[in-house]
Amino acid sequence: MTTVRLDVKTETALKRLTLRRGQTKSEVIRDAIARLAEEDGERVSAYQRLRSFIGVFDSGGQQLSENTGRKLFIGSTPRA
Repeated sequence: MTTVRLDVKTETALKRLTLRRGQTKSEVIRDAIARLAEEDGERVSAYQRLRSFIGVFDSGGQQLSENTGRKLFIGSTPRA
């Protein structure tokens, strides 16, 4: 068993996390340590961190990536 002393700011963040996640303080601390240990053992790429968000948004059929280059070119030309 381990005892941890927290400063006021960290204790407040811990309380907020327990309420938001519906977990005990111990569960939140264990989850945080597990994430840190996982990251320490293997570098996590930006893709790995964000992969659950990729493809979840809809542009509404605007084909944004197809028009980006043209829009940047038009936006970079000086106006008369």
